[in-house]
Amino acid sequence: MAGILDLLGSDLGKQIIAGVSGSTGNDSNKTSSVLTMALPVLMKAMQRNANTQEGADGLMGALSGKHDGSILDNLGGLFGGGVEESVKQDGAGILGHILGNKQQGVEKVIGQKSGLDAGAVANILKIAAPLLMGVLGKQKKEQNISNSGDLTSLLGGLLGGNETANEQNFLEKILDADGDGSIIDDVAGMVLGGNEKKSGGGLGSLLGGLFGK
Repeated sequence: MAGILDLLGSDLGKQIIAGVSGSTGNDSNKTSSVLTMALPVLMKAMQRNANTQEGADGLMGALSGKHDGSILDNLGGLFGGGVEESVKQDGAGILGHILGNKQQGVEKVIGQKSGLDAGAVANILKIAAPLLMGVLGKQKKEQNISNSGDLTSLLGGLLGGNETANEQNFLEKILDADGDGSIIDDVAGMVLGGNEKKSGGGLGSLLGGLFGK
């Protein structure tokens, strides 16, 4: 199964990047950087939440109803006249649910790494979150997933399922960021100061490409 970062390189992904960039008034390259960093973090947060039965049941319900993938069927309409406020409000709710009190810290870290302020990152993620849920809903439908175990496997597969310990640590550290600055310095030091070998693709090449300069 293709990972979530493979999606961004696809025609659908390019359409999403262009649409989100245009809707938020941000440079497309910076928007792409934000999404490339943020989507694995959001997936990891969902995976954490789905480790509890309550979390898994909640996600299953959302993917079976409102977030069944239909949002992806008319991206031209979604982005054509400007993204509706209801979509952004939905995105804000999703982010608040899966990131909780870590949301501001996550947005701050990604903002520092992408060259955008945290507010611009927040606007991008509000639109991206419903689209990510749509991707999950579509995958759930296509794979006929009906239990929490298979749902957890789906999330792991989209993350790549083969992150190195360093990549896992990076995602965990971003998710544990509280915005006080110290954890952000730690993350920056970890990804900018190390010479870890880059793996051939997926999350490894993401971290190497974005942070290994």
